[in-house]
Amino acid sequence: MKNLSDQQKGSLLAFIAVMFITPDSLLIRLSNVDTWSLVFYRGAIPFFSVFIVMLLIYKLNFFKILFSSGYHGLIYIITFSITNITFVVSIQNTNVANTLVMVALAPMLSAILGAIFLKEIPGKKTWIAIGVTFIAAVYIFYDSLQIGNIYGDLLGFVAALGLAIGAVTIRSAKKKNLVPAAVVGKMLVAIFAMFFIETYVLLESDLIIVPLMCIICVAIPFVLVTIAPRFIPAEEVNLFFLLETIIGPFWVWMVIKEQPSVETIQGGVVIILTLAIHSFIKLKKS
Repeated sequence: MKNLSDQQKGSLLAFIAVMFITPDSLLIRLSNVDTWSLVFYRGAIPFFSVFIVMLLIYKLNFFKILFSSGYHGLIYIITFSITNITFVVSIQNTNVANTLVMVALAPMLSAILGAIFLKEIPGKKTWIAIGVTFIAAVYIFYDSLQIGNIYGDLLGFVAALGLAIGAVTIRSAKKKNLVPAAVVGKMLVAIFAMFFIETYVLLESDLIIVPLMCIICVAIPFVLVTIAPRFIPAEEVNLFFLLETIIGPFWVWMVIKEQPSVETIQGGVVIILTLAIHSFIKLKKS
C-alpha cells in the first residue's frame, strides 16, 4: 500500500469493501431471523469483533484515538448510527425499490456537501458518472417504484444523506482515525435495536449465517469504508457502492436460482462500465 498513490489506495479500499458487501442480500435472504433481531446482531457482532481487534492492536490507545477524534468523531458516530437504523426502518415503511433509489442519491449528495464544506468541487467527468449511475439505478428499480409511505421514503433519503455526511466528515479529518467512532456507532445501533427486538435466539443455520454475514458483509466493509474517504473524495467512495446494486442480485441468482431482471442486468452493465471508465481515468491521472 505504501507504493500506491492516494487515488489508488482509496479506490482499492472502496472496491474491496463493496466486494465484501455484495453477498449481504443473499445471506439476509438465507437467514430466518426477524428484522430487529438482524439489526441487533448487525450492530453487536461487528462492534465486539472490531472492538476486540482494535484493543489487541492499539490497547488502551483505542480510547485515546476515540477521544482525540473530537467533533469529527462525534459527527461520525451520530451519522453512522442514524444511517444504519434509518435504512432498515425505511425498508419497513416503504417499497424496497424506493429506499434503494433514495440511497443511490448518496454520491450526488456527497459531491454537493464536499463542494460546500471542503471546497472539493468534482470535475465534469465525476458529475457525469454520478448522473449516469443514478439514472441506471432508477432504471433498474423503475418497475418496482411505487407511491410509498412518505415517512419511509423520507427515511431512505436520510440514510443517503447520512452516508454522504459520514464520508465528507472522514474526508475532512484525513489525519484522524475514525474507525473507533464507527465502532461506537455500531454499539449504539445494537442498543437501539434492543428496544424492538423480539428474540435473541439463533437457531440451526442462522447460528452460522448471521455471524458470517455480520463479520464479512458488515464488520470488514465498515472499517474499509471508514478509511477510504481519507484518500479519495467522498462522492467517489459512494459511487463504488452502486456496484452492490448489480453484483448482489447475481449472488442470489447463483445460489438460490432467483434470476435478476433484464433491467437489473442492463442497468448493472451501465453502472459497471461507468465506474470502470471513471476509475480508469482518475487512476491514470494519479
